[in-house]
Amino acid sequence: MQPTNSAWGAELLGRAILAADTFAPGPTSGQFKKTRRTVPFLHAQPVQGFSAVIPGPKKNTYLLVSDNGFGGKSNSPDYVLRIYAVEADFVTGKVFPVNLRTGARLKSFNRKSFLELKDRQNLLQFPIVADRNTYPSNKSIPISPAIRKNRLLTGGDFDIESFRKADDGTYWLGDEFGPFLLHVNPNGELLDIPIPLPNLLGVGKLNFIKSPDNPKFVDLPRKEAENLANLSGSRGFEGLALNRSGDKLYAMLEGPLKEDTNSQRLLIYEFDVASKKYTSEIFAYKLEDSSHAIGELTAISDQEFIVIERDHEQGDPNNRKFREPAKFKRIYKINIKNKDSQGFVKKELLVDLLRIKDIQGVGGQATRNGIFAFPFVTIESVLPINATDLLIVNDNNYADSIGRIPNQVDNTEFILIRLDKPLY
Repeated sequence: MQPTNSAWGAELLGRAILAADTFAPGPTSGQFKKTRRTVPFLHAQPVQGFSAVIPGPKKNTYLLVSDNGFGGKSNSPDYVLRIYAVEADFVTGKVFPVNLRTGARLKSFNRKSFLELKDRQNLLQFPIVADRNTYPSNKSIPISPAIRKNRLLTGGDFDIESFRKADDGTYWLGDEFGPFLLHVNPNGELLDIPIPLPNLLGVGKLNFIKSPDNPKFVDLPRKEAENLANLSGSRGFEGLALNRSGDKLYAMLEGPLKEDTNSQRLLIYEFDVASKKYTSEIFAYKLEDSSHAIGELTAISDQEFIVIERDHEQGDPNNRKFREPAKFKRIYKINIKNKDSQGFVKKELLVDLLRIKDIQGVGGQATRNGIFAFPFVTIESVLPINATDLLIVNDNNYADSIGRIPNQVDNTEFILIRLDKPLY
């Protein structure tokens, strides 16, 4: 599919950067991660891996959820799952920590700038990292006392890739390991048992959709878990949208079911917030290529949504130093009530993120010949600010992604773009 005039018409309005090496106080982390940085990070947690964004307590402030930490279940048991509060200042081009409750700017990330996910009521029906005496990746290293005492949830327990705030102030989060939906109160306390995803279409033999990282497979060798799972690893709930009415969640898988005959079909499941149950409504999204993945699903209204679709490449295509640059990073608009002859929701291309006009030179040296690219391997956060403006944030996979400058670890970039026609 070639970009439409609309996609080529997006303009860069603002860009703010959070340095890759940004940390917040917490348990020592990175003890099981091979990285370009010196590890472990003593008494600190990297502020990184943002996988979803929602509005914060005041204008230009945002809440962002960090995913499982360092890329896998085995190397992230010391990474605490958090929701961070930040301000994107497009005047200075910097991102600042703010008070989670008030939005007031802070001098540094501290306990007022984030909340931690936890299970102090012991609702989980399977063992978590906090239940252990030593880390599963290295039995000679004791679990952090803070993780054990507060039963903090870590990247060894869940991989949080999406979240939304309900009208009652609670948060719903989409996990990839189960996949599960998690429900926590405003302080991050788990309110319900994680909600599994029923195999509503009856694809294959399992009654529920399960990835190889599902707790049911925890004692099995990896190969056996992969054979039993009906969803590939890291293909769970990448997108989670709350409709404008606030009564329905729409949870979207990042990858197809393993036994689905159509490898380009991603499923979107409707979830009723009041009853805390899935409805019978399921929608199908068709990837432009079976090698692609989605990065987010965000609601515009009760029927219209934004989807980030991307390839697995990284690197600015306008920079010749990248030999195999990114080729496909796009944002589509869909309407779940508008389907094609094959039953897929119809897609309207909104933005080609590799070709954003930068008339004012906002992108600085990242802009080449008037074109600004957002060339990161994982772009997982998009938020409509109004009918024409979108906030987009990359997941920098600290410290693995190198998409902006060759051989330089990616920062987290917040960009504000303007569409050439309104969303609604």
